[in-house]
Amino acid sequence: MENNLPVAVTYPQVLPREKSEDDMELLKLWRSIWHRKAAILGFTGIVTVGALVAAFAMTPVYRAQVSMMIDEKGAKPISFDNTIAADSTTSQYMETQFELLKSRSLAERVVQELNLTHSPQFDARQKSSFAMTLGHWLTAAGLERFVPASVMLKLKGGPELNDEQRLAATTRAFMDQISLEPQGKSQLAKLQVDLNDPQMAAAAANALAKGFIETQLKTSIGSSETATNWMNGRLGELGDKLKQSEARLQAYRESENLVDVKGVGTISATELSMTSERMIDARRARAEAQSQYRQVQAMGKGGWEQLASVPAVLADPVVQQFKAQQAKAQAKVDELSSRYGARHPAMDAARSELNAASASLKAQVEQVAAGIERTYQLAAANEGSLQASVNTNKSQIQDISRKEFKLQELQREVDSNRSLYDTFVTRIKETTATADINSSNTRIVDAAMVPSDPIKPRKSLIVAFAILMGLVVGAAVALLIDALNNTFQSVEQVEEHLNIPVVGILPLVGRRDRKQLAKMFNHGRYTRFNESIRTIRTNVMLSGYEKPQQVIVITSSVPGEGKTTVSINLAQALGQMEKVLLIDADLRRPALAKALGLPTNAPGLSNLINGTETFEKCVTTIDSIDVICAGSATDRPLELLSSPRFAQALEALKGRYTRIIIDTSPTQAVSDSKVLATLAQSVLYVVKSASTSISLAEKGVGQLLQHRAPVRGIVINQVDIGKASKFGNRFDGYYDYHGYSQTPSHTAT
Repeated sequence: MENNLPVAVTYPQVLPREKSEDDMELLKLWRSIWHRKAAILGFTGIVTVGALVAAFAMTPVYRAQVSMMIDEKGAKPISFDNTIAADSTTSQYMETQFELLKSRSLAERVVQELNLTHSPQFDARQKSSFAMTLGHWLTAAGLERFVPASVMLKLKGGPELNDEQRLAATTRAFMDQISLEPQGKSQLAKLQVDLNDPQMAAAAANALAKGFIETQLKTSIGSSETATNWMNGRLGELGDKLKQSEARLQAYRESENLVDVKGVGTISATELSMTSERMIDARRARAEAQSQYRQVQAMGKGGWEQLASVPAVLADPVVQQFKAQQAKAQAKVDELSSRYGARHPAMDAARSELNAASASLKAQVEQVAAGIERTYQLAAANEGSLQASVNTNKSQIQDISRKEFKLQELQREVDSNRSLYDTFVTRIKETTATADINSSNTRIVDAAMVPSDPIKPRKSLIVAFAILMGLVVGAAVALLIDALNNTFQSVEQVEEHLNIPVVGILPLVGRRDRKQLAKMFNHGRYTRFNESIRTIRTNVMLSGYEKPQQVIVITSSVPGEGKTTVSINLAQALGQMEKVLLIDADLRRPALAKALGLPTNAPGLSNLINGTETFEKCVTTIDSIDVICAGSATDRPLELLSSPRFAQALEALKGRYTRIIIDTSPTQAVSDSKVLATLAQSVLYVVKSASTSISLAEKGVGQLLQHRAPVRGIVINQVDIGKASKFGNRFDGYYDYHGYSQTPSHTAT
């Protein structure tokens, strides 16, 4: 016969192939957040309300600000040279002024001026009475030692302070409320003061600005007075030094008999110049005379005839005249000698005339040579005389120069002392005259006005931040809970980890209906639960179509997962179609009798195995099914279940019943279920949704499989369908047909 019944063993949720793993992870995260959106929104609401309460409970803070201009080029009482001034950039100067504006001395002056020590913001004695009451209550209750000393000190308002300590504490607290804000690269800056009282904030800001300007004025005046006193003392020293230098100059002039060094030096220089020029001419004349003299000496050795050939001698006009007469007489002798002969009387007269001419020429040549020698001697003597004169003039000039240098040195000392003395006289007059002039380089551009709106707390920003942080923290906690949750949350997760099909899931029943769990299948109003049991029944029957699963063992990992409830309701569902026997094999902690309202001491399985009672006395019929409870208590349950008598009894029962449902103990508690699983044709493993850890279930199923137990399916119990559907419909496919997805009449918890 052909089987047309649908096989519904598992209902896995098939994911679209086009979605990537990253998309699925993001979707999973979003579902985790969406599942707990109510808790996240609730947490956000609580945080927001707390932030609102805190924001409205905060004392408002008002900010008053003064616009000031700080000029770097302020007037300086003493400024001899710009090169001596401090070389600092504008930014460094402005930072220096900012630190001065926030100085302790200026803040203390404002505190005293405005009497801030008695202001509620700074006076610890006017703090919240609640805090002080709490501090005294902790002390009276003996809980003071469990609270840090610093916290107790604040709760009690701090120790009693004297006036000096209170002033110092108030000054420190006031300094924390002062801030400065430069305006770009300009010389403008805003001095800001934050206080709880707007009028006090404006007064404090203006007092700070005015106090800073007055401090600068006092500092400038003090500097002027200090400079004046120093210059007066220095002026006397400079006057004495000037007199001493003038006395040394005059004493030197008198000792050296100096009247006009510059005039004497000029005359000596002129005379030296003229003498030098004459000496040059004399040296030139001496050189010429010396040259002629040396020629005369050289030619004089060959007689007067050679001497007459010297150019200097020939240049003499008399020598030239006598030379011409001699030549003329020689020519006459030569003519007469050729005409008359040597013995002619005319020759004697001609010779006499020639001799006379030669004698005259000789005498003149010798005279000229002697004159050349005298000229040389005179030129040499003149040169020597002029050289001595030049040397004398040079010595005089050098001596005058040395005296002039010394005189100039003394004169420079006098001039320098006089110039410094005159400068100090001028500066001391200027300083004295301008000591009372306003030389402050800071002025107030805009005075502080009383602020109308507080700057803190910014309630809208606090609320927005609280909402954001509430959502972020709530989402993070939700994701963290899911990350730390090691329980089964879906059918796919169960089948993936246990590698066993899910035969059905049971919804979480309302708290008021949990007393009826054992008989819930017989009540028609629990539609969702009943349909879930029928689904399990169908899967059990279809899975054993070819090979019937007559003995079915139902177990779980730990107690409290609902295996007894599953056993009873599945037996009732099968009892409508087959003859069913329900056995309570949990001999250690039996629960079947109590769940069905039977006597707990009635004969049962232990009595049947021991043979103390007959089968008829051990069996009770309830709602068309037979039930065998655990029976009398025993101290050796494992021995009874593993005994041959139990196996024989089970074989005998197989001949009477179509299905035998055995409710046994949890796998992780004892070994009873492992023994019974080997005698069954099918084992159903109950897993409590969102409760049983994955590792525990894996361990329990693994132990059964190691003993070759026929684990056929997983029953997921106590599933919160409402939460599961919000979490992403991870249990869909079981309750979305024929209206069974409707919300049950009782809220699941």
